[in-house]
Amino acid sequence: MLIYAIRRLNLFIITLLILTLIGYNIVRLDPFSIFNQQEFWTGWFQYLRQLMQGDLGISASGLPVTESLSQVFPATLELCFFAFLLALIIGIPFGTLAGIRRGSAADIMISSITLLTFSMPIFWMAILMIMVFSLYLGWLPVSGRYNLLFEIPTVTGFALVDVLISNHPQRSQAIEDIIRHLVMPTLVLAVAPTTEIIKLLRDSVADVMSQNYIKAAATKGLSKSEIVMRHVLKNALPPIIPKFGIQISTMMTFAIITESIFNWPGIGTWLLNALSFQDYVTVQAGVLAVGSVVLLANIFSDLAGAAISPLARKEWYALK
Repeated sequence: MLIYAIRRLNLFIITLLILTLIGYNIVRLDPFSIFNQQEFWTGWFQYLRQLMQGDLGISASGLPVTESLSQVFPATLELCFFAFLLALIIGIPFGTLAGIRRGSAADIMISSITLLTFSMPIFWMAILMIMVFSLYLGWLPVSGRYNLLFEIPTVTGFALVDVLISNHPQRSQAIEDIIRHLVMPTLVLAVAPTTEIIKLLRDSVADVMSQNYIKAAATKGLSKSEIVMRHVLKNALPPIIPKFGIQISTMMTFAIITESIFNWPGIGTWLLNALSFQDYVTVQAGVLAVGSVVLLANIFSDLAGAAISPLARKEWYALK
């Protein structure tokens, strides 16, 4: 396991260096950048030293990019966390049901709804939800992260955590307001990973159900629920855990669209504003931040899958 982890770490470092080259070339698009006045590789090494010191440069507004990033990135991570949690809550039971009853009416219905939902453009779904739940029914707020009248002190950057650890006089109302603001963007962002988890788990469960040890468990008199909990999920989940990193990558991409529609003050809105003002220093910081999270998500999902399922390590070693 240690050797496997070291190999994944090496891959992470190499990919991260390639990512810094992309960020470095974005900075060089700025005609006023100091890196334009240096030889390419000399400037890159200086750029790396600057990054290792935690200095991402100064934005076009004159503020340190690191400071701005620390304000917007937690908002995106909070949204992605709840979206992925919702995807697991919905995807695991429905994917399991579809896999157990493969070919049945329940499987066909779940697969059809999954395909239909996945084919819907995310921006269209977001606008439709705003029209129905905000403008027509008036149940949920149109945009934003929470009502600014609450004045929640920023400690961690995660709104729910900050309001829970604070002594806010209207804590319960603030929590309710944050949740109401989270509902629509979370639902929209959870669509893609939910449909993919259902598809992956359906195929994995169907494969496990065809194994001889499942038939042997049934002949021993175990109930269907016992077979599912003890044997099916135990063997069907580990092979798809490494693929969760890809779903997180997809969510980070869709988060940019979701945030722009719901005016969510996250890194997606921040990057779009930077692009409109041609603020290349801010853009490279956003690319590095999002790319690093995507890389870490893939590394951790691979390690988690390998720790749970030794077969994953054997398959990786076979590629040597």
